[in-house]
Amino acid sequence: MLNGRWIDGRMLRRDCQWASHLIPVPGDHTHPSNGTSISRALPASTSLLFSHVTSTYRRRTRPRRSPIFPPEMTTEGLVPITRDYLARYYDKYPLPPIPDGVTALAARLRALSAELAAASPFSPEEEHLEQEASVVPAHKIDENMWKNREQMEEILFLLNKSRRPVALQQKSTPEDAEIVSTLDDCETKLKEMLKKLEQFQLKNADNVFNTVMTYMPQDFRGTLIRQQRERSERNKQAEVDAVVSAGGSIHDRYALLWKQQMDRRVQLAQLGSATGVYKTLVRYLVGVPQVLLDFIRQINDANGPMEVQRERYGPALYTLTKLVLAVRLYLHLSLARFGQKKIGKDDIAVLHQAVVIYTEEFGKFTTFIGEVFVNAPFFISAEDAGADSRKNDEYRETIIPAGKTHEVILSVEAVNSYIAWDFSLQQGALSTLLDIGFHVEYISPSREKTLILPYRRYEADQGNFCTVFAGSYKLVWDNSYSTFFKKTLRYKVDAVPPVTETE
Repeated sequence: MLNGRWIDGRMLRRDCQWASHLIPVPGDHTHPSNGTSISRALPASTSLLFSHVTSTYRRRTRPRRSPIFPPEMTTEGLVPITRDYLARYYDKYPLPPIPDGVTALAARLRALSAELAAASPFSPEEEHLEQEASVVPAHKIDENMWKNREQMEEILFLLNKSRRPVALQQKSTPEDAEIVSTLDDCETKLKEMLKKLEQFQLKNADNVFNTVMTYMPQDFRGTLIRQQRERSERNKQAEVDAVVSAGGSIHDRYALLWKQQMDRRVQLAQLGSATGVYKTLVRYLVGVPQVLLDFIRQINDANGPMEVQRERYGPALYTLTKLVLAVRLYLHLSLARFGQKKIGKDDIAVLHQAVVIYTEEFGKFTTFIGEVFVNAPFFISAEDAGADSRKNDEYRETIIPAGKTHEVILSVEAVNSYIAWDFSLQQGALSTLLDIGFHVEYISPSREKTLILPYRRYEADQGNFCTVFAGSYKLVWDNSYSTFFKKTLRYKVDAVPPVTETE
C-alpha cells in the first residue's frame, strides 16, 4: 500500500499518521463542539485538559533556563500566583459597573411573568423555568458563561419563526406585524452575541492549548499530542451528536458539555499532582516551574487563587445571567399564552429593551474579560518563562558495526500509548546510499515476542503506531547483513502516553 501496510490485522500509517485498528480504541475526554450551534468548547478543549490553565508564576527578572521537568529546576525570579498576587493584577483591570437598569429590567420581566402565571397556571416545564430564574446563579465564571450561552440558544429556539404562534407567523394584524418586527430584531441581536461568545470561547481554548504546547517537545511527540487532541474533540463531538440524535434537548447537550468541562478540571488537578495517567505525561512539560503544578492542583478549590477572579468579576456576570433567565421565562410564557392574551405594546418594548441592554452589556463583559484573560499572569509561553523545549528534542547517535544490531526497549504503561520513531543514516562519500534494517517487536510479560512492524531496510524513516497492549516494545536496527560497512545512526524514539484516562 502507498500510505500504510497491514500488520496483524492493523494498518500501520506512516509519517506520524494514526494507526487504524480492528480493535476499538476507548474514547478520549475533552470538551467537544456541538453538532448544531455549539462550537468548540471553553476553554481549552485540549486533550491535555488545561481548562483555565493558569501558569502560576510571573517573571520579575528573566529566569535562567530551566532543565527538563521533573528534575530539580531553578525558580529564580519566579513568584507563586497567590490570591494576593492575583488581586494586585486585577486592580489594574477594574470592571465598569453594570447599569442599574439591568436589575430593574430583570425585575420588570419577572413581574410580567407573574401576571401571566396568575391568568394561567404554570405547566411543569414552566415551573422549572421559574425556579431556575429565581435561584442564585452558579458561582464559577466559566459555568455562568456556559449558562448564558445555553439561555441564548434556548431563546433563539423560541424565536424561530416556525415556532411562533400562528397569528404572528401570518402577521394577522398591524399590531402582530409590529411584534414580529421586534422579535426579529431580538433574534438578530442574540444571534450576533451568541456567535461572539462562541468565538471568545474558541479563542481562549486555542490560546491555552497553544501556550501549553510551547512547553512540549517540538517534534513528533508534540505532533502526536496535537493529533490526540483532535481525535479527542472528534470523539466528544460524537458523544454530543449521539445526545442530539436521541432527541436530547438543548439543556441535555449543555449538561453534557459542562460535565465534560468538570471532568477536565479534575484531570487538570491530577496533572498538578502527577497522578493517574498524567504521571507519565508530566515528563514532557519542559521547564515548567513547580509553582505551576502546585497551582493547578488547587484549580478546583473553592477558596483557591481563582476565587479572587470570581469575587471581582462574578457579581456583574451573575446580574447578566439573571437578566437572560428572566428574558427566556417571559418570552416562553408570553408566546405560550399568545392565543389567550396578546403581548401588549408596552410589554414587548420592555422585552426588546432587555434584549438590547443584555446583548450590549454581555458583549462589553466578554470583551473586557477577554482582555483580562489574554494579559493575565497565567498565560506565559515557554519562551517567556525561560524554558527551552528543545532540551527534550535531541537526537542520539550510535555507530552500528558491520554484522551487528542496535536495540532500544520502550516500556509502555498504558494502552493507547504511541510508539514513535524518527531516524536516518549518515551517508558517506560513496555514491551508494547506505540503508539499515528496522523492525519492532512486542515482548509479553512471559517474554514471548510478537512482530509488530516487519523487517524492512530504510535509509531514513519516521512513523508511529498506537499500542493495544501495555508492556515492552523493542525497536531493532539491523546491520547484520553488512559485511564491510558500519552505519552511523541518528535517531529519536519515545513511548508517548495517552493524554486522557481510558475507559
